[in-house]
Amino acid sequence: MPSHHLPLLLAAFQYRFHRNLEAMSRHLVDDVAIGWDELGTDLLDGAPPALVAALTGGEKWPSRTLDNLITPDGSAPVRMTVTDDTADALDVQWGYILHAQGIEVISLLHQDCGPFVDWRTDPRTAFSDDPARWSSTAPPPLIRPPRAAAPQAATGTAAPARGVPARPAARR
Repeated sequence: MPSHHLPLLLAAFQYRFHRNLEAMSRHLVDDVAIGWDELGTDLLDGAPPALVAALTGGEKWPSRTLDNLITPDGSAPVRMTVTDDTADALDVQWGYILHAQGIEVISLLHQDCGPFVDWRTDPRTAFSDDPARWSSTAPPPLIRPPRAAAPQAATGTAAPARGVPARPAARR
């Protein structure tokens, strides 16, 4: 859900990976054999304590990968490409694609592309989880902007998705 994933991804980009998209992509995409079951608070390493507290309420949980999957026939699991058919079969509802300008958020139930959430967006921004509101022709649906901007984070901007994504990110 965007309300959970976007704050973690934005804060990870801004703090843990120091705005290095290649390092973040390696960690989230290349260094994981299969995919992600859950993104955890370890992505907030390096973020200011006040931001971590605002995003987690003081709770901590680890990121979990799907690397321990066992296939029905005992063969090694492999990473797959998610198409409309497989997304439906697996009940995948959201796609997150990392781009140079931000994260493209795709409601797989309603769209083939989505709006961009700018990497400068304050991670404390509250986003809607209503798939119908994530249209490629509209800005990301904010429930509530943050009360005060973080020192280095500006208010998020969005643009309609354009072109083919350069690198896929974890899909949920």
